[in-house]
Amino acid sequence: MAPAMWCSTGRSPGLAHKRELGHTIVVKKTGAMILGEISDDPRTRDLVARSILENGPSSAVVLAHRLGLTPAGIRRHLDALVADGILEARQPHAALTRGRGRPSKVFIMTDGGREKFEHSYDDLAVAALKFLAAQMGEHSLAAFATTRAQDMERTLSLAMKGVTNPSDRPEALATALSAQGYAGSVLHREHGDELCQHHCPIAHVAAEFPQLCETETEAFSRLLGTHVQRLATIAHGDGVCTTYIPNLTPVFAASTGGKR
Repeated sequence: MAPAMWCSTGRSPGLAHKRELGHTIVVKKTGAMILGEISDDPRTRDLVARSILENGPSSAVVLAHRLGLTPAGIRRHLDALVADGILEARQPHAALTRGRGRPSKVFIMTDGGREKFEHSYDDLAVAALKFLAAQMGEHSLAAFATTRAQDMERTLSLAMKGVTNPSDRPEALATALSAQGYAGSVLHREHGDELCQHHCPIAHVAAEFPQLCETETEAFSRLLGTHVQRLATIAHGDGVCTTYIPNLTPVFAASTGGKR
């Protein structure tokens, strides 16, 4: 799998400046279909940002190849996105820098950049959950988180229906999560897989209420039929939500759609 799929755990700074990010565009130039070869085109810049959001930390070379941009063109866009606080340049993970030569920097989405893709009423949700806890006690938050995870599990379970081979379930779960807006992918390791979620629609709410992440992880465990371990979360400031899935004999029965 390409280095771009590395599940980053790097922390990203916040950002006050906001600019709405758009959708993929294609520009026709000199008889060939080339993706946004206009250095100052903000739509192309948005396309670069979206590519990193959906595919994870990426180098300039990988991005140029993926989007059909020239190396000089991609670097202009990356410099502008870094200057705007949407992206941040980091050194790549040690596992991806074997061999000679200085490793290329990778670019990750900052918290502020990720906010531009979110369309949820975070402040209202946080206020509502705080009110719920104040009026009904902390146990009400746990009940809410469990109910949400069960609803999510039922939806994902339907999308994964028919996938009976345990080794195929991580990829199926990633695909199902992508359909729900989580930009899921899987990175294969020697002793297991890493399930990556490059986007979290409720990141700021989960930062206030970690119960949401905990019950979500439990749902993944039931869907995959094995123990899993959450290594990083966007809600806690990490670049990507990362869940480790060991190569173990399944210990749970197949998902029951949230019912135990």
